[in-house]
Parts: sequence; C-alpha cells; structure tokens
Amino acid sequence: MKYNPRVSSSRRKSRKAHFTAPSSLRRILMSAPVSTDLRAKHNVRSMPIRKNDEVQVVRGTYKGREGKVVQVYRKKWVIHIERITREKVNGSTVNVGVHPSKVVISKLFLDKDRKSLIDRKAKGRAAADKEKGGKFNAEDIMQTLD
Repeated sequence: MKYNPRVSSSRRKSRKAHFTAPSSLRRILMSAPVSTDLRAKHNVRSMPIRKNDEVQVVRGTYKGREGKVVQVYRKKWVIHIERITREKVNGSTVNVGVHPSKVVISKLFLDKDRKSLIDRKAKGRAAADKEKGGKFNAEDIMQTLD
C-alpha cells in the first residue's frame, strides 16, 4: 500500500528516477550490506560502498571471492574488485563489474567522514530501538492480560 501521496508508485517513473539519478544519489543507492561481525561492532546494517573497502561476493559466478574495491563505477552501477578480472580476446585483462547489492562489506575503510556517518547512523538506530522498547517476553504479555 502507498503511504505517502507525494511519491509515485508508477513503475515507469520509478525506473526513470533510478536510471537518471545523479552521482550523489547513486552513492546511496549503491550501498552494500555489512558483515555480521561489523554489524554488531558498529550497529549499522549497510553502508555506501567505497574504494578500498574489502568485500566478499555472495551471489553470481564469483560467489565466495574476496578482494579490495578498486573502483566504484557509478555510471555503470557496478564496483570493480581486485582479482576479479577476465581476459579479453586480444589478451588484455579487464575488471568485471559486480553490483554492490551482491557483495558484503567485510572490512570498512575508515576515515573521519566515514566514522561520523557510522556514529550518526548508530545513534539514530539506538534512538529507534529505545523508542520501540525492544522485544516482548512471556511475562510482559501475561501482565498485560491480567
């Protein structure tokens, strides 16, 4: 169901917005999930992918391969990972593009901007968890019934 009347649910408009998105929006759209140990450590679920992050491919032909991100090719919606290459007919090697949703970030490249982004996301998530109140257990349910 559509909740916001100002947002179109048209497939045509959604696709147009996606494929004509500027580079600044593509950065956010090209986010990748974070590995479970990093998720517990930093309290974030996904991050915009960045050069020098270490990733593991979880889908497709190169499933299970790990490497460092060499390039984030926003124009083509792909990332290039070191050691994931193929040989052309003329003998030269080229990087194979992998979509960021098909990888998991196993090691974050942290600088001050990335740290502030993680802190900001973690703070928002903690506030949402506090507001929600956490999980219910059997005693809480029994008390509300009495």
